[in-house]
Amino acid sequence: MKALLICGSPNANGCTYTALREVEKTLNANGVETEIYQIGKEPISGCRACRACYKLGRCVIDDNVNAIAARLDEFDALIIGSPVYYAAANSTLTAFLDRLFYSGGRKMVGKVGAAVVSCRRGGASAAYDQLNKYFGISNMVVATSQYWNQVHGNTAEEVVQDAEGMQTMRALGENVAWLLRLIECGKQNGIEPPKYEDKVRTNFIR
Repeated sequence: MKALLICGSPNANGCTYTALREVEKTLNANGVETEIYQIGKEPISGCRACRACYKLGRCVIDDNVNAIAARLDEFDALIIGSPVYYAAANSTLTAFLDRLFYSGGRKMVGKVGAAVVSCRRGGASAAYDQLNKYFGISNMVVATSQYWNQVHGNTAEEVVQDAEGMQTMRALGENVAWLLRLIECGKQNGIEPPKYEDKVRTNFIR
């Protein structure tokens, strides 16, 4: 079992990373292998809506989105962390996720997904809701915690002092590990994954 934790903050060891590290430590204690991917400070292009990825199986913009998409089969869980900017996720992370899920969404099916947000004071629930929508449209299993998956603080040191937030991260790690064990147990005992109908795509005028 392996989980990919995507840190959507431009700061390598900041508040969002601190929250994800707490989840990671709990996952590791439960026998789940982990990898943290840092978005970093480099700009990431948004989706161009060319839909070429449907034919190519990858995004036409050849950057780290394609590199991660090519590795999605390695991971059983995807945990996405973001700082809160104006009650929303970081725009660089949003561009990354839009393209990752649009070009590689078929590889997300059946994986465990979880969102983590970090804020100084407010806007966390709106950003949390935004990130969870990626999982909800992709036939993923959404992991929750004992509270919304958020931490508060203006620095990494302050996040560590958020006792409830850090406990929420540990509970999230426990729940992700538990879900991964349940899914693995199901596979070993012959429980088949869901069989879906062919997608029906409509709009509001037909």
